[in-house]
Amino acid sequence: MIKKYLVLAVVFHFALTALAQKGPQITVAEGTLEGKTLPSGINTYLGIPFAQPPVGKLRWVAPQPPQKWAGIRAATSFGNNAMQKNVFGDMVFRSKKMSEDCLYLNVWAPVKKSAEKLPVLVYFYGGGFIAGDGSENRYDGESLAKKGIVTVTLNYRLGIFGFFSHPDLTKESPNKSSGNYGLLDQNAALLWVKKNIAAFGGDPNKITIAGESAGSISVSAHMVSPLSKKLIARAIGQSGAMIYPTFPAVPLDVNESAGLEFCKNANIASIKALRDIPAEKLLDIASSGATPFHAKTVIDGYFLPDFPAKIFASGQQAAVPLLVGWTSAEMPYTYLLKDREPSPGNYIEAVKEKFGDRAGEILSVYPGKTETEVIQSATALSSDDFIVYSTWKWADEHRKKQPVYVYRFSKERPSKTREFRKTKTGLAGGIITEDTKKEEVKRPAPMPGASHASDIEYVLGNLASNKVFEWTADDVKVSNLAEMYFANFIKTGNPNGNGLLQWPASKPGSDFMIMDINTTNNVVPHTESKRYYFLDNYYRFKK
Repeated sequence: MIKKYLVLAVVFHFALTALAQKGPQITVAEGTLEGKTLPSGINTYLGIPFAQPPVGKLRWVAPQPPQKWAGIRAATSFGNNAMQKNVFGDMVFRSKKMSEDCLYLNVWAPVKKSAEKLPVLVYFYGGGFIAGDGSENRYDGESLAKKGIVTVTLNYRLGIFGFFSHPDLTKESPNKSSGNYGLLDQNAALLWVKKNIAAFGGDPNKITIAGESAGSISVSAHMVSPLSKKLIARAIGQSGAMIYPTFPAVPLDVNESAGLEFCKNANIASIKALRDIPAEKLLDIASSGATPFHAKTVIDGYFLPDFPAKIFASGQQAAVPLLVGWTSAEMPYTYLLKDREPSPGNYIEAVKEKFGDRAGEILSVYPGKTETEVIQSATALSSDDFIVYSTWKWADEHRKKQPVYVYRFSKERPSKTREFRKTKTGLAGGIITEDTKKEEVKRPAPMPGASHASDIEYVLGNLASNKVFEWTADDVKVSNLAEMYFANFIKTGNPNGNGLLQWPASKPGSDFMIMDINTTNNVVPHTESKRYYFLDNYYRFKK
């Protein structure tokens, strides 16, 4: 009898343990998901399919609605990251593997305590449309979720899988378009969020889209796309817009010609033959020096009806508040000077090579009469030409229609920890392991300031997950303030709140008033506007 009771007790114990270990469950249109609860009390649901795997016959097809599943689907690990090479060398993913089957999203949600619907953030990762993943630590949504925001990251197709056009693909498409598959993936994720986010406690009418670099460029594209612009309530752009010279879209026939040229150089006879090539092999072919593929977004008449700059100028974009900005040193002077020393002579030579017969005008706006001035001007010109001008132009056009809050992130990262001293900071914002003592040429230090992508961990509240840098109390202070501004904007469309320095909206017909985000925040007039009005005129005639 005692033995029988012991057996029952053991069974009862395991039953209780199983119940205790059961994760939070919610039901979406496709079925029931089981996530996990973090120690902070935030629920996470990872690796949720928002479209069918774009493989086989669905390669280079607009994303198809996800299929339903039976039973309870585990949502406790990230989905596969998209096909890509290790382009930047400094991205660290938490996904288990790389696969063409990559259309998954992740949700961080506060435990619902009331009937109130919470604001939603959908974040697009950066990486030049050729790299990146929604599982990166710097995009983690836990911190914002702790502030009452349902946060979503997602994956989308990259490179040749996401932006390949071909006349035969255009013909077979019901929309008579090809290319832009990565952007269509993002749109499909937005549609999924609109349909299902209420199950996580989110408000489908309060969706903010945000992103950095290629993610920011994507935000600008969704604001002008007839497929997306009615899905969003607010927008955040961190460094970049789809405006020349930053990743401008090209006409469909131009991208189709590039697709034909790729097939010719790779000796591939048909779309069927292309679809039959295993994903890993196709990635290798597209990444080789003999048959390089360059991802371009497309004016396809479907997702993008016209050039984004034209749509913004005509005021036909989404009528939503915009928070937008850039870092204070997006690109170092070496972006322009390459291997040359920052001397006045070398600077003049580099400007002439890039800007031709208008070099004199450039030098009048970006002077370089001393080494110090060369470093300052070459950094500014490199940053503006790379990504700042397009971001400024986006803000300048949109403020004619809606409130625009403009920032410049100036907080320079601190020193690296001892473990990472012999590393270089990569373009994507992480680090590349490399013995810096091997450098033969010693140059002056880059201009002080915040480099491209270095703002991500700060504004999303994810400093702690980056073990490369010796974060200080000042860094934590900047992160807390920046995240509060961003969280307020996501909630209300206005970044201001109690205890924060007032951030004025920029209005048309006057200089921008910029929030300079640093150890001490300051609202400053944008004294560099002269540069951008010059570039505005220069790029208009260059296109």
